[in-house]
Amino acid sequence: MATFQKRGTSWRAIVRKLGVVQSETFPTKTAAQAWASQTEADIIAGKHGDIPNKTFGQLLEKYRDEVSPTKKGERWERLRINLIMRDKIAKVKLAELKQPDFASWRDRRLESVTSASVRREWVLLSSVCSTAINEWHWLKEHPMRGVKVPAHGKARDRIATPDEIERLSVALGYNANVMPKSVGARVGAAMLFAIETAMRAGEIAALDWKNVHIQKRYLHVESGKTDAAERDVPLSTEAIRLLRQMGTESVVFNLSTAQIDSNFRKAKKMVEIEGLTFHDFRHLAITRLAHKLDVLALARMVGHRDLRQLQTYYNMSAEDIAGRLD
Repeated sequence: MATFQKRGTSWRAIVRKLGVVQSETFPTKTAAQAWASQTEADIIAGKHGDIPNKTFGQLLEKYRDEVSPTKKGERWERLRINLIMRDKIAKVKLAELKQPDFASWRDRRLESVTSASVRREWVLLSSVCSTAINEWHWLKEHPMRGVKVPAHGKARDRIATPDEIERLSVALGYNANVMPKSVGARVGAAMLFAIETAMRAGEIAALDWKNVHIQKRYLHVESGKTDAAERDVPLSTEAIRLLRQMGTESVVFNLSTAQIDSNFRKAKKMVEIEGLTFHDFRHLAITRLAHKLDVLALARMVGHRDLRQLQTYYNMSAEDIAGRLD
């Protein structure tokens, strides 16, 4: 049975049925009644094992709002789900959702992003469908089962050259002799810091002075709700110089990941550099560190629990390796 409560200029509908309680607020009582009626029907359908009359986009939205906030990668999941909700697969009714829908989605995505990106999104969509089956009873069978997952693509081996780093620094307005005050200049400092520490853009943006220990030459990365692996990162002389160049804001670089991304893209376009991402500076840093640290120390510094992941970054040539042999 649904009940309705007037709150100022809005109406709150509360549905209690078969042990399920749900509520929502609407601008009019008519809208609240319509929602309550549909919600009661959905609850009954779920109780009897029927697939509710909802679209895949509505399932994605429910997962984004209820499940993603419980994960460390919430921001990434929200961005991915919002993107997928713009694809035509989001308009497919759950009762009609089949393997060909996901095969077509896969092929469309492969036209604009790498297979690695599609594989990550594939895992997310599979989790959405599993949750719909096991917890919400919005699906009876997994609609992705049997669909071919994109093959592993070739690992990225793009490394910025010294000339590119210099050109980007100039384009961003970074000056080693002046405190970086503009957003662009701070992004330039963040770029150079990533090269020294192998930290991700999100980790650099979230870095707080309370976690920086210059005298002991290390900083602490908190996991928080990012993809960060909690760890201590040793600081090179250049990394310490960059830190001392920053201001006294509680957040060291006083940047958001969106600011890093947008300003880096503008700088690339300005100096006509293609095929380079901010994450490639982590790639460059780990490749350099591989010449100085053993694999266990390297894994600990950069936050890789699986040593096989380092193969993506460990770009030493056979000649380089031979030079380290007796």
